[in-house]
Amino acid sequence: MYNILVCDDEKEIVDAVDIYLTQEGYHIFKAYDGLQALEILKKETIHLLILDLMMPKMDGIHATLKIREESSIPIIILSAKSQDSDKILGLNIGADDYVTKPFNPLELVARVKSQLRRYTTLGTIQEDKEELVYRTGGLVVNDERKEVLVDSELVKLTRIEYNILLLLIKNKGKVFSIDQIYEQIWNEEAFCADNTVTVHIRHIREKIEIDPKNPRYLKVMWGIGYKIENIE
Repeated sequence: MYNILVCDDEKEIVDAVDIYLTQEGYHIFKAYDGLQALEILKKETIHLLILDLMMPKMDGIHATLKIREESSIPIIILSAKSQDSDKILGLNIGADDYVTKPFNPLELVARVKSQLRRYTTLGTIQEDKEELVYRTGGLVVNDERKEVLVDSELVKLTRIEYNILLLLIKNKGKVFSIDQIYEQIWNEEAFCADNTVTVHIRHIREKIEIDPKNPRYLKVMWGIGYKIENIE
């Protein structure tokens, strides 16, 4: 059984999400502001967080930033803010998905299942296999340890950022379109995926490149897609 934390200052929304997810067999924890959510995360094993942005005491933005300092659990932002800039902000601070209010409960359940499936797959230990290490120049991705090193320095990526980088470095030199990246990582058909993928690519560059505007590793092929340069 997976434990899901639902955090929203509107009790009716928390109760509604609780009903639908409980029917799917999940165990639900409830919080009504960011501080309560952080306290629960300290005491309980939580596998996924559904988080509102606008809340008292501590909003969802600051809560997400705090959580990402220590944890890579899936975070789905649930917000009445539907502008692209708000979605981009949510993804930039480390969220894995963004659902706008009012929402279809069945769609939210599907997104929860999708995030948990990717999270548990990533966390599965591969037995009886040699350590999987991918290199290009000074960039190293150790898929056994889920570590990224740049010039021997450890770099912290979110789960989605890590998955994108792993896809590209496993296929050094191969160009992936935005739609291909989205479908591979999110495991669903790409629809208006440009902003979502572009935000994550920019975030990866900021972490692995000395000069993100003139990247050495993560290259853009204008009008085609992205690739990891094969550097001996």
